[in-house]
Amino acid sequence: MPRVHALIPSITRAGASLGVGIAIAGGMAVAGSGIASAAQVGCVSPPSANDIRVIGDASCGATATVGNAGATAMDSGTAVSVANGGSANSVATGFGVALSSSRDAGAAHAYAIGGGISHSNASNGHTTIAVAGWGSGATAEASGVKCVGPLSFAVNLNTGAVCALR
Repeated sequence: MPRVHALIPSITRAGASLGVGIAIAGGMAVAGSGIASAAQVGCVSPPSANDIRVIGDASCGATATVGNAGATAMDSGTAVSVANGGSANSVATGFGVALSSSRDAGAAHAYAIGGGISHSNASNGHTTIAVAGWGSGATAEASGVKCVGPLSFAVNLNTGAVCALR
């Protein structure tokens, strides 16, 4: 029966080899994911009344009865914009979700960066902006603004209400 002291160097070497192997595999996975370009999808309305697109894991939707709606998503983001007057724009990356809506000449802008959730709603010629970073949320609308988590920002340019967390 081998002595315990004789097994310790073997176990240590095996653990170190396993750790190095995992580190190399993880490094190759990260490097490999950085080499491929991210799928990007864009939706615009008009000219299409209801533009819905999916490329890879990225998806967007834009619809405008009056005004303009635009949505862009990358990686596995989801962006949706709806305009019933005015303009609505949204951009989402990573696992982000960006939602914007406008009516009566409002301008709504929502940006979700790498996993955030943002919501922007504007009406009556007013402008709102919501930006959410990884793991955070931001809302900008006529009733107020709200920021949750780090890297979030929201503003209603009509009322002057603003929040920002870092």
